Amino acid sequence: MTSDFLAYMYRLRYIERWSLMRNVVKENVAEHSYHVATLTHLLCSIANAEFGRNLNSGLAVSMALFHDATESFTGDIPTPVKHHNPDMLSSFREIERLAAVRLQDMIPPKLQSVYAPLLTHSDEDEELRAFVKAADLLDAYLKCVTELSAGNREFGTAKKQIEQSLHQLGLPEVDYFLEHFAPSMEKTLDELSE
Repeated sequence: MTSDFLAYMYRLRYIERWSLMRNVVKENVAEHSYHVATLTHLLCSIANAEFGRNLNSGLAVSMALFHDATESFTGDIPTPVKHHNPDMLSSFREIERLAAVRLQDMIPPKLQSVYAPLLTHSDEDEELRAFVKAADLLDAYLKCVTELSAGNREFGTAKKQIEQSLHQLGLPEVDYFLEHFAPSMEKTLDELSE
């Protein structure tokens, strides 16, 4: 049996994010997944080192890498569309579930127990899932900061909405990140080099 699973994962690089907005810098789902994995690792490291938690950052990073894997079938549906009303959100969640099952079925049987939970989000640690969600929001926040720094006012409202969502998470690790790491995203290369 040959598996098409990896071919679909590699197709994430063709799926553009933020499609309803004018972008100075284009971003695809593969890049986003990498950024979310990096941010998840950083948030878990902050949690463990600064706040005395004992999080499994390796598992969290794996969850982050595959958090949008179903978009290889669904594409990136903009948040305002998904959340327009409860029926649309419910329908989209069902489409995501079916896409996850389709991806899972592509994996050789002996590997399915490894990947199925990452694709279907079953058996996920709720605490780690919160950190992946926070990293997902932080990546969107940093996208807004980057676009605004490039003079693209299109992302002003999105930044405010995402800031509210980040504060509602109530994670001190997010506040730590926003204080210590986020400000540098507004700097130019020359400012970073000083």
